Amino acid sequence: MLATETAKQILIVDRDVAAIEALRQKLSDEGFAVRAITDGAAAVAALSERPPHLVIIDWNMPGYAALSLIKSVQKVQGPRPVRLIILSALTAEHDVVAGLDLGADDYIGKPYSTREVVARVGALLRSHRDDPQRHELYAGHLMLDPSTNRVTAHGRLVNLRVVEYRLLEFLMAHPGRTFNRTQLLTRIWGADSEVDERTVDVNVQRLRKLLSESGCESYLQTVRGFGYRFCAPANQPQLAPPG
Repeated sequence: MLATETAKQILIVDRDVAAIEALRQKLSDEGFAVRAITDGAAAVAALSERPPHLVIIDWNMPGYAALSLIKSVQKVQGPRPVRLIILSALTAEHDVVAGLDLGADDYIGKPYSTREVVARVGALLRSHRDDPQRHELYAGHLMLDPSTNRVTAHGRLVNLRVVEYRLLEFLMAHPGRTFNRTQLLTRIWGADSEVDERTVDVNVQRLRKLLSESGCESYLQTVRGFGYRFCAPANQPQLAPPG
């Protein structure tokens, strides 16, 4: 598949020339318009010239701190948010959580397979806004609007990353049903993804933390030995569709 003028734009920033070329080629073959850069300062300039849909950053970029790159991505002004994936050789759970807390939509450990990265990129950029089957979801004090990809709690916006949003939407659409980690991996990251089950736990923990800011963390329940389910407390007033 060849990239066209309407293809999703991806910027890769990585010091490893061989790895960056292999990833660039694989993403290009999948129809993405890819630009690969090995210099952090040049990457910042590229962000301002033409904001991409997604940026893939090597956490260990020399000469220009990855944190500065992340902040540059977050400052990009445009019609849509720029998605961000961090690549890193640091794969302990606290490293992954730290990367997500900095603002990354996803965190991929090195070494990685290009197939895995392509699967995760596809999951982040996949859009369902034109799907007529999707509708607003209401539970307790939460409302999820798929037409705008916004979640509100008590009427206030909950800032979620793409994966967190997709995870919440899926669970809200199946209230009371328990899903194991493999099922959630397949549904949220894709059947071809090589993401391990720990990624599910990390994103559930982060989603629960974000929901705790509005007192809704108990909606996301852990079923020990199996997985997770969404269930709004029965003793709370339920939001309802307008009209």
